[in-house]
Order: sequence, then C-alpha cells, then structure tokens
Amino acid sequence: MPNFYTEHPELRYHLNNPMMERICELKERNYRDKDEFDYAPQDYADAIDSYDKVLEITGEITGEVIAANAEGVDEEGPHCANGRVEYASGTKQNLDAMVKAGLNGMTMPRRFGGLNFPITPYTMCAEIVAAADAGFGNIWSLQDCIETLYEFGNEDQHSRFIPRICAGETMSMDLTEPDAGSDLQSVMLKATYDEANNCWRLNGVKRFITNGDADLHLVLARSEEGTRDGRGLSMFIYDKRDGGVNVRRIENKLGIHGSPTCELVYKNARAELCGDRKLGLIKYVMALMNGARLGIAAQSVGLSQASYNEALAYAKDRKQFGKAIIEFPAVADMLSTIKAKLDAGRALLYQTARYVDIYKALDDIARERKLTPEERQEQKKYAKLADSFTPLAKGMNSEYANQNAYDCIQVHGGSGFMLEYACQRIYRDARITSIYEGTTQLQVVAAIRYVTNGSYLSTLRDYEQVACSEEMKPLLERVKVMTDRFEACTNLVKETGNQELHDLMARRLYEMAAVCVMSHLIIQDATRAPELFVQSAKVYVNYAEAEVEKHNAFITKFNADDLAAYRK
Repeated sequence: MPNFYTEHPELRYHLNNPMMERICELKERNYRDKDEFDYAPQDYADAIDSYDKVLEITGEITGEVIAANAEGVDEEGPHCANGRVEYASGTKQNLDAMVKAGLNGMTMPRRFGGLNFPITPYTMCAEIVAAADAGFGNIWSLQDCIETLYEFGNEDQHSRFIPRICAGETMSMDLTEPDAGSDLQSVMLKATYDEANNCWRLNGVKRFITNGDADLHLVLARSEEGTRDGRGLSMFIYDKRDGGVNVRRIENKLGIHGSPTCELVYKNARAELCGDRKLGLIKYVMALMNGARLGIAAQSVGLSQASYNEALAYAKDRKQFGKAIIEFPAVADMLSTIKAKLDAGRALLYQTARYVDIYKALDDIARERKLTPEERQEQKKYAKLADSFTPLAKGMNSEYANQNAYDCIQVHGGSGFMLEYACQRIYRDARITSIYEGTTQLQVVAAIRYVTNGSYLSTLRDYEQVACSEEMKPLLERVKVMTDRFEACTNLVKETGNQELHDLMARRLYEMAAVCVMSHLIIQDATRAPELFVQSAKVYVNYAEAEVEKHNAFITKFNADDLAAYRK
C-alpha cells in the first residue's frame, strides 16, 4: 500500500536537518520527560527516531485511508441540518483513523496527552495529509489553534481544554465576518460580560469559518463598547458543549469540498476570555495567523506534491506518436519545473518551520525561568527570521501550488479537463491557498518592511557564506548576481521617495527576495543530498534567474510618469 512519507525521501532529509538537534534540545528541555513518560525520548537520536515513526504512521494512514476517500469526500461533502454540520462519511473515517493513531494535539506537552512534537515534524504531517486531501487537511490541522490557547490561556484553561484536543476533538478560529474579511479591525461580533453568571456572552455573525461546527472555537470579538478599531477586540474561547452557536449554512465552494466553511450565528453564547482584554487582534490573532499561514504553506506544498505525482504518472503512462509523452521536451520541461518549485518551496517551508521552532521553544522556556543573555539573543534572532520568512513561505508556496496544479492539468491534456482524473480536484483545491489566511497581496504587505529595512538582503548575504559543493558553485555565483539585482532595485525604489511607486513595486521586490532565498536553500540541499536535489537546483536557479531579470527590467525601466496608467 502507498505510504505518503516513505515514498518521498525529501521529507526524511528535512527531518534530519542539522538545526533539529538544537530544536529537540529546547523542546525536550534536555530530555527531562524521559523519567516521567515511557514514550518520551532519551536523547536526540531517540527523538528523531520517534518523529520518523510517527511520520511513517501518518504516511500509511494517508495512503491507505485519506487518499482512498478523497474523491468520495469531494463528491459528497459535508451536510448542514438543524444548525449542525455532519461530515462526509469518508471524513468521519479519516478522523477516526487519525484519532485512533494518536495524531492529535501533536505539539502539546505530554502532561496534557500530547506528543510534545516540534513544529517541524508536525508541519510535515500536515503536508503529507494535504497531499492526499487538502480539504481534510483543513479539519485535522486546525488542531494547531491549540498553540495559541497554550501560549496565552491560563493554567485552568490549559487543564480543561488541551487534553480534549489531544484526545481528538476539533477546533476552529472564528475571525472573519460579512463586513470584516481581510480588515479584521472591523470585526463587530459583540462580547458583553454577564455579571450574574460570571462569563462573557457573544452575539453576532461570523462568515467563512473553516470547520465552523468544531468542538472548541477561538473567537475574535469586540469587548470594548464604543470602539471601532483593533484596540477594542479581545480573544474568547467558545465551547460547543455550552450551546448558543448555530450553523446558518455551509458555503458552496469551488474546492476543498470536504472542509465545511460555515456561516455562524452567535446568540448569547457563553464564552470565556483568553488572555487579556484588548489584545485580541493586536497580539493573539497575529500569533494565530502566523501559525495558520505556516499551515497553508504546508498545505500548498502538499498540493504541489500531489500535482507532481499525478503529472509524472500520467506522462509515463500516456503514449503519443509511438512513445510516452514524458519523452517530449515540452512535457519534460513542465515536469522538471513543477518538481523544482516543489523542492524549493519545501526547502523554504521547513527552513521557516525550524526558525519558528527555536523561537517558540525559547518563548515557552521563558514562562518557566529567566532566559540567559545568550538565549534572549537567540530568541530575538529566530523570532525575526520566523516573522520575515512566514509571509514568503505562505505567499510563494500558495502561488506555486496554483501554478503546479495548472501545469498538472496541462500535462494531462484533454483528460485533465475530465472529472474522473484527480488533477481537476487538486486544481480546484489549490485555488484557495493564495486567498485564505491572508491573500498573497497581504503576504507582500507583511513582508515588504523586511525588503526595505535590509533584513532579507542581510540573510541572503549570510547564505552566500555557506559552503557549497563544487557542482553548485557556478549556481551560487549566479544567485549572488541575482541578489545584486534585488539590492539595486530595492535602492532604486526607495530613493524615489514615492509611496505610490513603492506600493506598486512591492510585489516584484517581494518575489525577487523570495526566489533568491529559495535558490540558496535548494543549493544548500543539493550540496548535502545531491542525489535528491541537484536536478531541481539547476532547474530552479534557471527559473529564478529569469524571474529576477523580468522584475529588474520592469523596475529599472519604470518611471513616475507611468503611474497614471495604473490608477483606476
């Protein structure tokens, strides 16, 4: 039977990255749990072996259950009756298999029933699941909302809610409303304090809520009467057991059919405050969204892997003019480009996940004891890297997922337009990735300050000092020239002092930075594992170089007089 982990050695390669030793040391607190929990690792090698085994179990369930159910779930979808959601039959089977395997609350401490996994191997599980069924991936991976409750909730909330997620209950994050999509400052769901019952009451409507009939919800609501901006918003925990929230309808979507996207009506729903008042958007949602964006990056990489799998299999099997179409240069070019974007995007995803792991582990340690000066410096360094890399990972991988799904259909030709082939489902599922949890345009907004303040450039120059193989040295020299182009274009835009021009060029500068970063990462991977990545490194640097030259030509030849043509 297929195993979505062992069939892709690239995943095991990323699991064994040298940074993982420091991550495990921090996450395991020098392996202190080994004396209390018999399944806790004894040392680094034991930890990696544990992650590997769980990933293999995830890959097996994904291959045997989730992938087998994917087409049926896409056709059936969830149902809404009497204000409740009923999952598709295949989704119920998927959830049952994952719960029985203990694959819930994966990153939570063992004292709550979790596996105490770092973000990186958990993200690999999310990628694997998404490669089989991106819609189910949404339901299962929303368990990572518990990270926000763990980070900002109190001990009583930890003890009551975290074990439930570890036992298999589901979560959602209820942020958007009919009049507040990307502009979350406009959220108006009302939260009022009920003195008699010592609780908060929520009233209003939420829209586009993924897995909206979940067991536990993190809800953004307006707690400060008379306010209209983000300073009046707080985060709340709503428990479905308390009632007061009904599903008005499930949205009829283009893709991710297995994932119920709901409109929710809150009617005097009992809730409790998570963290402090007024910090709901300013602090807590930002943390929640960064985790969600990493999750969508993983989903996107999974979809790219699915696109490559389907395109490659079809190209090997389909014969035209007396030979398999994979032998035609035009088809081989599409396949090699899909694979190069997949490998480069995956490298960016896991580099980001490793940065997140280190800073979050140090944050957690800081709640137990005072960090040393060296640890504070390390925490600051990796928090900045994580914050700057997350919008690159989410934005670029979601765009690549769409491009790769498009090319997968193109490889299939007319067959790709037929519903009996999986590539059409992958194509429909991929489309949302560049929209939800912040559109690509919003990822540019999040990232552009790291362009203008020189952070990306500094990281790129640091990467230039990383040793590479003789075979990769010519590619590295080309990436240095690409980085010079990026630096020159950034300076050119900044020197105009024209904010409108700056905003217009932001997407192009963002993409230049991203492809330079990914070129370095794939070169590093090809140096350590040439048997896996040399071909992708060569193809990707060719592709990235062309992208940089395209953006360079646009920026250097543009002048302020041209702005009028872009005003509407």
